[in-house]
Amino acid sequence: MDEFQYIGRANPAFPSVFQRIWEEQLKGRSVMVILCGSLVSMMESQTLSYHSPLYGRRTAQIRLKQIPFRYYHEFFPNKSRRELIEMYSVTGGVPKYIELFSEGGNIYDAIRRNILNRSGYLYQEPRFLLQQEVSEVGSYFSIIRAIAAGNSKLSAISSVLEVKATGLTKYLKTLMDLDILTREVPVTEEQPDKSKKGLYRITDNYIRFWFAFLYPNMGFLESGNEEIVMDKIQKGLTRGHTAFVYEDVCRERMWELNVAGCWPFHFTRIGRWWDNKNEIDIAAVDPEGNNLILGECKFWQNPVDMDVFRNLEKKAGSVPWRRERRNVWYVLFSAAGFTVELKELAAGRDDLLLFDELA
Repeated sequence: MDEFQYIGRANPAFPSVFQRIWEEQLKGRSVMVILCGSLVSMMESQTLSYHSPLYGRRTAQIRLKQIPFRYYHEFFPNKSRRELIEMYSVTGGVPKYIELFSEGGNIYDAIRRNILNRSGYLYQEPRFLLQQEVSEVGSYFSIIRAIAAGNSKLSAISSVLEVKATGLTKYLKTLMDLDILTREVPVTEEQPDKSKKGLYRITDNYIRFWFAFLYPNMGFLESGNEEIVMDKIQKGLTRGHTAFVYEDVCRERMWELNVAGCWPFHFTRIGRWWDNKNEIDIAAVDPEGNNLILGECKFWQNPVDMDVFRNLEKKAGSVPWRRERRNVWYVLFSAAGFTVELKELAAGRDDLLLFDELA
């Protein structure tokens, strides 16, 4: 039964009716019932909540996530890895968005056709998504807009919105439950839930893109001046958006490398690390063996050189995790390869791995 939540919306008594059908007619038969729905909050209240008549009767539940990047090439078999990353930075792993972008052309053709077009499917998509899930759309939009503008700390968000931080808690939790936001702490924090270093960031690639390029420029789009917005996108997409999504792609790939045995240990946590002065794109820890992996991800047009690695070594000294007992390993990802000098250095060191995304 697809979009099950709409039946409950039309008739609030239906979950109770369906409970009786299940108990009296279907439970003892060779029948599998699959209930599907796209509205997370309503599916939870009607099927998973303790107060639902169907509570406790499920055999299993699946929270479908977006398609991981490692499968993305199957939708675009003729595109280079760099082109795939550019496409993914806008569509994420949402099948409908991928389908729209698969109609041909480059990333900018797809953006012009599906996003900047005022009658296009994706033009107002974030607004439609939130309208289905929450009642106070304006409040949620204000929070996402503040985060998209670079306000990642709770104190900064509350300051921009001129509200108390405690008043934002329920909104932030809802956005995290919807997989729109996530709260990050440096991966070396021993008690993440209690850490005061938490930062909020937008995890949904399309919503991040939309709030970065469309929402601030709606005046141009509504007045028919889409070329001005297109120019802003062409100038800022790589550095202001795709480069950050590339870090997520690299961290996803790190799990694959972890399972493949690229290191003589297996890390258990991965994320980023930062303090007031430095930031490291990849940080992974193996607490049992005191192993720490640090890495950088560069979505550049030119090969990564020695300066990037030397700077990473320098920043490693600022990471406080088990400073006296740890073993530090390094990894570099590049969308445009590496210089000969850096490749020669890596060939002579066991603690440095290079991954060329063009290979």
